[in-house]
Parts: sequence; C-alpha cells; structure tokens
Amino acid sequence: MNSQKTGLRVASIIFAIFAIGHLLRLINHTTVLVGSHQVPMGVSWVALIIAVVLCIWLWRLSSSPVITVTQFPS
Repeated sequence: MNSQKTGLRVASIIFAIFAIGHLLRLINHTTVLVGSHQVPMGVSWVALIIAVVLCIWLWRLSSSPVITVTQFPS
C-alpha cells in the first residue's frame, strides 16, 4: 500500500467520523453552542451530506487502480 492510498483512506475515515458525529447530533437533538449562539440543526444536515460525499469520494479514489508514469530516455 503506497502513501497516497493510505492518506486517502485516512482522510476518508476522518470524514466518516465527522459524518457519524453529525448523524448522532441529529438523532439525539443535541444543542451546540458557539459562544452564546445556538447552531441550527440545518448546519448538521449540510455538514452530514458534505462529509458523506467526501468520505465516499476519497474511499473510491483510493480504491482506483494506480497509474504510474514512467519517463522514457530521450
């Protein structure tokens, strides 16, 4: 496994963890406060969709065959 593939998989897992966190917030109706402002649930819906799309995209990108470029002598 090369470092690029490993990096893409790690990033995909991190986005999956964020997606699970937002999903848990939506299920449990947890209140999030930033300073004195309450973050609306709509923000978690948007963040959930973005995190899931990035997770799937990066995982699929890491699973695609690696194309190596070789230089031919001139």
